[in-house]
Amino acid sequence: MRQKLLLLLVLMINLVVWAAPAGVDFSVRAFHLDLRIQVMTMPALKAFAQKIRGQGINTLIMEYEATYPYEHHPLIPGKYAYTRAEIVSFIAFCNKLGLDVIPLQQSFGHVEYILRHYRYKGLREDDEDLSQVCPLEAASDSLLFTELYTELVSTHTSPYIHIGGDETHLLGHCARCRLKAEKEGISRLYIDYINMLCRIVVRLGKRPVLWADIALKYPEALQSLPKGTIFVDWNYGWDLNRFGEHEKLLNSGYEIWGAPALRSSPDNYYLTQWEKHFNNIRDFVPKAREMGYKGIVMTSWSTSGVYSYLYESENSLIDLYAVRHVYPITGFNILLAAYIKSIHSNEPLHTEDFIVDYCSQHYGLSKPQAISFWQALRAAPYEVSEGVVKSPHPLSLKGLADSVAKVAEVLRVLKPLKNKEEFEHYRLMTELRLQYLRFLCIEQEVNAPSFTRSTLPSVRRKLRVLLDNDGLLSQRFIDLNKGSYHLLELQEENQLRRRKMQVLYDHLRY
Repeated sequence: MRQKLLLLLVLMINLVVWAAPAGVDFSVRAFHLDLRIQVMTMPALKAFAQKIRGQGINTLIMEYEATYPYEHHPLIPGKYAYTRAEIVSFIAFCNKLGLDVIPLQQSFGHVEYILRHYRYKGLREDDEDLSQVCPLEAASDSLLFTELYTELVSTHTSPYIHIGGDETHLLGHCARCRLKAEKEGISRLYIDYINMLCRIVVRLGKRPVLWADIALKYPEALQSLPKGTIFVDWNYGWDLNRFGEHEKLLNSGYEIWGAPALRSSPDNYYLTQWEKHFNNIRDFVPKAREMGYKGIVMTSWSTSGVYSYLYESENSLIDLYAVRHVYPITGFNILLAAYIKSIHSNEPLHTEDFIVDYCSQHYGLSKPQAISFWQALRAAPYEVSEGVVKSPHPLSLKGLADSVAKVAEVLRVLKPLKNKEEFEHYRLMTELRLQYLRFLCIEQEVNAPSFTRSTLPSVRRKLRVLLDNDGLLSQRFIDLNKGSYHLLELQEENQLRRRKMQVLYDHLRY
């Protein structure tokens, strides 16, 4: 009885919160949760679902990857997979909240986690690049994804299934596909396969949802898809025509949802381009509304979806390493709040005003402190490649490290009066970035012609200091995230993050 009363109270709070905003016209207000390399514990997942529902989100898109417990394909789930009972419990929990949970099952590209197993070898477009199924293996593809979708339908009550379909870079790669592409065009090769997947979804009584990038690139056969198909137009700050003629998608007659990003390339553990994401929310949410999109989805990518392969021999795969790990979603509440603010208003987000209000309400910071915080977040958001800083103006690696050291000091001096643990994520992200840049300065030093064996001991001492400091950073990372993720998972993330430093340190032993 007590649990029922608590749940009723949560639902009433949700209704009150949702009744407040005016002018909201997206029927689907969604958040996309990427579980490819960062798997939330079930209590944390339920808490997250409750939080976003209370803020007006009505849809959660779950990119399960290897976390869904497929019973008929038990080789697909990984070591952090949920149990079927956990999934059923989670969906029931979300249903009571009024939160629709859409399962996302990649079914064309981004399926390394399936094709890595030789049980599925016959579906591969390429035996060396395991990212994509061959669309001409229609019978086997159809059988596999019919079984996977059927299991998803057995646990999910959503009217939708998201089939993925983005970044199919191997289109026309194998000899058979190349021949069909030459005869009928890449568009037909892509759409015929997507059409097959969509019709499986329709037969199961659901509406298919897919990313729009490849359809934008090859729109010629677009009209053959079922009319209930929904396209998600993901745009992270670029021109609308980046993938193809955007007007063709707008005029296609299909329902379209828009999708900005909270985490995306080139974000990783050592860089978050905060201002880019705020600008993306500010610009694309109003644009999606203007274009008449029926839904809006905040995507949040834990990794790039590109993998490095570790082989035992030429034909024996040991493991896949996800390229570009991003700081966990626990550190991005401020961007989630900016998204919520944007979809609740017909006006574009006024970023600085939002930052000041958020810092006042959540951290108890004054306006000058909030502006200082915002300046720190947006400072020096540059990538580094082989010792070269990708900056619009000349900037040395040491100069970039010095800039980030100043940011770290600004964040250290700021004293939040509340939500102190949330604020610690900003400090830790900045210190991880500073640690990495200091390592890159050492790496640059040893790659210089002036590096000699006589300077090797001093370099090793500097690396040792960084490695010792990384132990403290790693513990802070675990302390801040242990309630949301599995301990072993966090330890693995720490090991991977420090691996490059350790490799160089060991390399320079003699």
